[in-house]
Amino acid sequence: MLALHNATACTPGGLLRQAMLLVDDSSRISYVGPPARFEQRHGRSVDLQGMLLSSGFIDIHTHGGRGITFGQPGRQADDLAQYSQWVLRSGVTGFICSLAAPDRASLLSIVAECAEVLEIGLPGAEGLGIHLEGPFLNPERRGAFSRSWLRQPTLEEATALLEAGRGWIRMVTLAPELPRAGEVAALFHSAGVTVALGHSDASYEVASDALQGRWTHVTHTCNAQSPFTHRQPGVVGAVLTSERVTAELIADGVHLHAGALKLLNRCLGTERLVLVTDAMAAAGLGNGEYRLVGELVTVVDGVARLSDGTLAGSTATMDSCLRHWISATGCSPEVSTRLASTNAARAVGVMSSVGELVPGKLANLTVLDQDLRVRLVVVRGKIVYEEGLA
Repeated sequence: MLALHNATACTPGGLLRQAMLLVDDSSRISYVGPPARFEQRHGRSVDLQGMLLSSGFIDIHTHGGRGITFGQPGRQADDLAQYSQWVLRSGVTGFICSLAAPDRASLLSIVAECAEVLEIGLPGAEGLGIHLEGPFLNPERRGAFSRSWLRQPTLEEATALLEAGRGWIRMVTLAPELPRAGEVAALFHSAGVTVALGHSDASYEVASDALQGRWTHVTHTCNAQSPFTHRQPGVVGAVLTSERVTAELIADGVHLHAGALKLLNRCLGTERLVLVTDAMAAAGLGNGEYRLVGELVTVVDGVARLSDGTLAGSTATMDSCLRHWISATGCSPEVSTRLASTNAARAVGVMSSVGELVPGKLANLTVLDQDLRVRLVVVRGKIVYEEGLA
């Protein structure tokens, strides 16, 4: 049993001060509310000293970090185990592995291997599933991807990927303007996979139709997408005028200007925006040369680029993205944590088990101090990271 006292808790009903949260022996939240009397027969009791208690952060778009790139054949068990322990310090209690590969056979193989590792489980943050970023992307908006890694969508390959993933594929990024994209999106959607619009050169009209149909999410909004202009609003215009979709933000101070963050907040609101890192191997390390999706990437001053200057993922962490978002938009910390937890869980269909501080959900928790630094992380009811708490 775990008892957290004197918390400032971010609950669905609002901010609850001097709150108590109890975790039962099944690793689930049994109580969250005002201080209450209870009998603690075993376990630990922690005074959070008024610090902010949030549902655990979930990064639904990351390629790795601390020298690790997801999807390396034969290394995924060790890589994912190490990553799951490293990422805890940024408040992440669950993540989705973004995978890509140079050809169909390689992709099927690494998807199957990753699914097997996720089925066994990880020692730190939970591996919540797989994100297929590719191969069904528009080469004209490929971003950092090697053109040779991209292919036209087919029902045959989509079916094979679903079979290889054995239920672990949570999201697929798909450009809606590609031939047969609608059929492939319908197949993934019927399998319970979130279909995300991304790496797309679609017109406003095509993108709008997609976002009213099978596409319910947007990959790294404003990046690798047809931009907004007053005569051709493009994908970005379709996102800004959409009614229901969730949209990713890489709030690292590089991928999106502060004004863009404010605009997206004004148009979509904090209920529909999701903070992601889109991190690559250099996250948590320093300057140098790395590889990502088939290309050489150089990191200088924390910014990852190809030789032609194209941005190539980020070196950000979830806690740093949260701090930048709050600084840029002025949103309150208690509201902003939803973008890193509740909204992320909803976007990829895992809200039944995580994403909110409510009884019955798994006790995946993140505690932040007044400077929004991570001080405590709980995964499945167990403290797995702490800094400076008695």
